[in-house]
Amino acid sequence: MSNKSIFDNIKLESIWLSNYNDSYETLNEDITCDVLIIGGGITGLTTLYNLKDSNLNVILVDASLIAHGLSGHTTGKINYLQELIYSDILKEKNYDTAKMYYESQIDAIKYLKNTIKKEKIACDFKKVESFVYTDKEDDIKDIVNEKDLLTSFGANIKEYHGKILYANNLYAIRALDTYVFHPVKYLLNLKKICLKFKRKIYENTKIFDIKKSGEYYNCYTDKHIIKAKKIVLANHYPYFLFPYFLPIKTNIEKSYIIAAKDKWNALTYITSKNPCQSVRYFQNYLIYLSNSTNISDNLDEQKNYEKVIDDIKKYGLKVNYAWKNDDLITLDKIPYIGYIKDGDNTILIGTGFNTWGMTNGTLAGIILSDLIVKGKSKYQTLCDPLRVSNIKNIDNKFVNLFDSAKGYLKSKINKDKDWYHNITFQNINGENIAIYKEGNIEYKVYNRCPHMGCSLIFNEVDKTWDCPCHASRFTIDGHCLKGPSNKDITYK
Repeated sequence: MSNKSIFDNIKLESIWLSNYNDSYETLNEDITCDVLIIGGGITGLTTLYNLKDSNLNVILVDASLIAHGLSGHTTGKINYLQELIYSDILKEKNYDTAKMYYESQIDAIKYLKNTIKKEKIACDFKKVESFVYTDKEDDIKDIVNEKDLLTSFGANIKEYHGKILYANNLYAIRALDTYVFHPVKYLLNLKKICLKFKRKIYENTKIFDIKKSGEYYNCYTDKHIIKAKKIVLANHYPYFLFPYFLPIKTNIEKSYIIAAKDKWNALTYITSKNPCQSVRYFQNYLIYLSNSTNISDNLDEQKNYEKVIDDIKKYGLKVNYAWKNDDLITLDKIPYIGYIKDGDNTILIGTGFNTWGMTNGTLAGIILSDLIVKGKSKYQTLCDPLRVSNIKNIDNKFVNLFDSAKGYLKSKINKDKDWYHNITFQNINGENIAIYKEGNIEYKVYNRCPHMGCSLIFNEVDKTWDCPCHASRFTIDGHCLKGPSNKDITYK
């Protein structure tokens, strides 16, 4: 990579996954179950935990290791004060829907608190103050409206005009009853509890395809078949069965996060609007997120990392960790949780958490397990994936993202990128091949994402091939690291 100096002594990994050490089992035989959960993040494990006492045979699989997806790359906030989300929902839907979303977040927070207390989970769970603030006069009115709306719901929200560390605060609102935790410690404890209840969890077990066969779904790994009566898609960007469902109804936002040594402060804060600046503390680290943008914009990943690192270095702090995260944004800012086929209760989904994955992922686990056991859930209608959104107030780029991004990227991404180093492109037998040279070693990959055919970019920092349409990632030699793609791009 060029300009190595800025990354010297920085670990390019999530602080939550640093020193990760956990045993696991991989599927080694054909099996049959009542419910198969695909995805080992907060949604999948919460669902499994809630089903641990049921009479159902429930199995969870993850293509990688537990918590190594989105849940392990979050900031770990447990918070209902979420930028201006309630005002957004009010504009898109109505007052009752905005209030119900607020209640869903409060219930998710209560669930997390009660589970951590009941199971005595050591996960650095702390109560903190939280702020939504602005440094722009024009945005103050919008924050006041958010405060009034939350107050009408019964939330204890106060104005704040004081200083906020590392932020230029003109006006803020404050909540006292919010929390932070270590998300990976929490999830690994849920895993241990589920294993004690004899629930099977298979890691490094990737599902490549799903086909219906009678009353079962045949779920294919590279060597084995899992037969399941019901499937829970809890893998952030589910790609089986409905390939055009999410590209039409969601947008992907990427963010860059660092952890820098600093003294502990019992607070979190976030800007009211983009460009986003989000802060929390973990032990003696500041966790700072910024530079959020549509995944198809700002494609020079080294420059994106440099910006967030420079933001913190100007305060004299030393950056110790840096990582990237992707969030699925829905049209109406409400998650998609529930059945994905009308009249069919055999396939369920939990995704689209709008950057608030710890509360919404928990909510998803609650709703999904309720639907499986009881056939209904309190927030089933609120989060129904089949709901119709009123998109007249939503930028049309959300709806058209797939077509416009795919057409643009296929024709432009391989040409004239001044951040590329040691990369060449060739057309071999009609295929676009990308070649990266590292010393005397050449790595050749197909330069199209197997998911939907978008051209890939090379991430100079993480040494990965990234899809700027739907966030698939591949190793330097083409092995799939992260979906929605479930195939490699290695050139053979």
